[in-house]
Amino acid sequence: MDFEKLGVFYLGRHYDLDTRQQKPEPLLYDSRDLVTHAVCVGMTGSGKTGLCISLLEEAAIDGIPALIIDPKGDLSNLLLTFPDLRPEDFAPWVNLDDAARKGIPAADFPRQQAELWASGLAKWGQSGERIRMLRNAAEFAIYTPGSNAGIPVCVLRSFDAPTGAAAEDRELYTERIQATATSLLGLLGIEADPIQSREHILLSNILDAAWRDGASLELGQLIQQVQTPPFERVGVLELETFYPSKDRMRLAMQLNNLLASPGFSQWMEGVPLDIGNLLYTPQGKPRVAILSIAHLSDAERMFVVSLVLNNTLAWMRQQAGTTSLRAILYMDEIFGYFPPVSNPPSKMPLLTLLKQARAFGLGVVLATQNPVDLDYKGLSNAGTWFIGRLQTERDKERVLEGLEGASTAAGGKFDRGRMEQTLAGLGSRVFLMNNVHDDAPTVFETRWAMSYLRGPLTRQQIKQLAPAPAATATAVTASGAVAATVAAAAPATRPAPAAEPAEKLVVAVATLRFSDTKTRIDEERTVAFATTIAGNTNLPKWDESEEAEENAEGDAVPANLLTKWQREYVTWLANNQTVEVFRSTKYKVNSQPGESERDFRLHLQQLAREERDREVTRLRAKYAPKIAVLEDRAHRAEAAVQREQEQASQQKMSMGVDIAKGVLGMLFGGGKKSSLGGLGTAAKSYGRSKQQASDVDLAAANLDRVKEQLAELRAELEAEVASLQAAFDGGLDDVETVVIRPKKTAIQVKSMVFARS
Repeated sequence: MDFEKLGVFYLGRHYDLDTRQQKPEPLLYDSRDLVTHAVCVGMTGSGKTGLCISLLEEAAIDGIPALIIDPKGDLSNLLLTFPDLRPEDFAPWVNLDDAARKGIPAADFPRQQAELWASGLAKWGQSGERIRMLRNAAEFAIYTPGSNAGIPVCVLRSFDAPTGAAAEDRELYTERIQATATSLLGLLGIEADPIQSREHILLSNILDAAWRDGASLELGQLIQQVQTPPFERVGVLELETFYPSKDRMRLAMQLNNLLASPGFSQWMEGVPLDIGNLLYTPQGKPRVAILSIAHLSDAERMFVVSLVLNNTLAWMRQQAGTTSLRAILYMDEIFGYFPPVSNPPSKMPLLTLLKQARAFGLGVVLATQNPVDLDYKGLSNAGTWFIGRLQTERDKERVLEGLEGASTAAGGKFDRGRMEQTLAGLGSRVFLMNNVHDDAPTVFETRWAMSYLRGPLTRQQIKQLAPAPAATATAVTASGAVAATVAAAAPATRPAPAAEPAEKLVVAVATLRFSDTKTRIDEERTVAFATTIAGNTNLPKWDESEEAEENAEGDAVPANLLTKWQREYVTWLANNQTVEVFRSTKYKVNSQPGESERDFRLHLQQLAREERDREVTRLRAKYAPKIAVLEDRAHRAEAAVQREQEQASQQKMSMGVDIAKGVLGMLFGGGKKSSLGGLGTAAKSYGRSKQQASDVDLAAANLDRVKEQLAELRAELEAEVASLQAAFDGGLDDVETVVIRPKKTAIQVKSMVFARS
């Protein structure tokens, strides 16, 4: 189909506000434009939800994962996709209240909805096969923090110490501490100012003290440290002066009541709030992850949203820079989370994302039906605005303010009067798209969503859609697992062998260098292993050794044994210690040590997308001059047809007048000669009219020929663009595993001792 193109989202068709008719040309949105973020506003009934769901559908088809924050519960409709369009597929999900309002019997409503969806899709050039394509392109999942209706999420793991860029970036580190403290106090009903509130300052200092040491905190530990903080001063004041112990006990009791409440355990269960694992499956398939928070209180929603946004920032900072779209962060109904005056915990990370996420390929999409509650100075970072029907003049003024700010930030001109007139003419499912990457705003009608838009789902319906939770084993440390295995394998009683020499534990520490010119790996690693020997005569059995602490203390191995034992240890290390990296022969890149194959393949996917986008740009630039020439010819041919038609019309009128004169001359006198002259003039006029009609046909034929050439050229371009996808997808399978072993000369034994018990 003409909209199934590489790197573009089919959102609808162009629309003529004057005639109130849609045009045949599809509205195709370049996915790269979403890197500069988007805002969608429109009142209830404007079609805002359908447009945003369509955008997310298109992204999923293009292999772009999305993290969706859903305060109302509408976005769970993305899981209601029925490729066969059968009434029985719709039956469990139809809203019978809608049937009653429309006067349709409940038994007939699923069939009516199935027919409606099939008809709607067909009108927009879609079918069940495109729905199947959507379902195959990505995994869809509903996560429900604080509830087991969907996939539960353990949000309190977010007290884990930040690592990597999130720990090294002081601004991000400070923002995360402040947002965590503000959100946690918000759960207690405490509106805390980071500068004035002693509760906020105390929690921030406790978190900072732990995180600086790389230590994570559970809520129970946090409560204990509120009672007994790991510091004696806050600023220049003694702790007791700043926040007396009896007052701290009151705060600790509030936190403890939160921890002890019956429903709070669900906040500590489920999958970790790991953005990378939410966006991709363990196999590397893109995921549309819907965080449904409609069931939570306002304070709980703010707590979850702020933690999600801060974790998204931390994940984003760990990604490589890119100009192509890597992922989407979508938030529906942003009312209250990004206000123009106050600063809730969600506002600062959102503002940071809008300013910085484009450099990492993360597109932020925000939607609301309450435009007056948005910080439009912050939203001036958004490059695309989708604007539907608005409810009040105040809404229009606020939207115009935001559009003007975005246009100014992009260095463009803003025609306020024309924009105001356009906004006044919008109807249901008709939107204005103001994209700073386009020459002018575009009015379009949104396409039919492939997902069944039945409205918010009930808790039971979400349970039906969520997969059954997998059984999880109790986590144990590696050393604990080894100990348990040894204990289970040991017999209940073991008689001591007679005259067996006392066993000794040998601990050896060495540094290894892994070097490989092909993969450009040059890594140094320190390892320590321990094994037992009987007496001093046997060689240590390194094949039976276990990892040990590097700082083990003990008695030196006798010199007459040390050289041989070290040589055997070096040989064992050279054969058994490896670094595995993955290499792409197509892109000439390899993974970093410790990087999983899944993460490496995700990196290759992004490289492929970037190269694909560059090639698409190159191809379009290559064809642009030829297309421009033919478009110019087409415009001139259209003008010629119009000119010839006008001349033909004038000639017909002139011929009519000449014929009338000739006939009147014959009827009312003027002589034979005069009558014959009039008829001759009429005959000449008829000849000229016939010639003019022929000129019209020639001009029309020329126009058809130019249009045909233009269509062929565009088809040739799209065929070349389409062929790119297979070429880039093929490179993703071209991954080899490279095993690097240390050379014996690159292994140095630092110590070997008999460990003291």
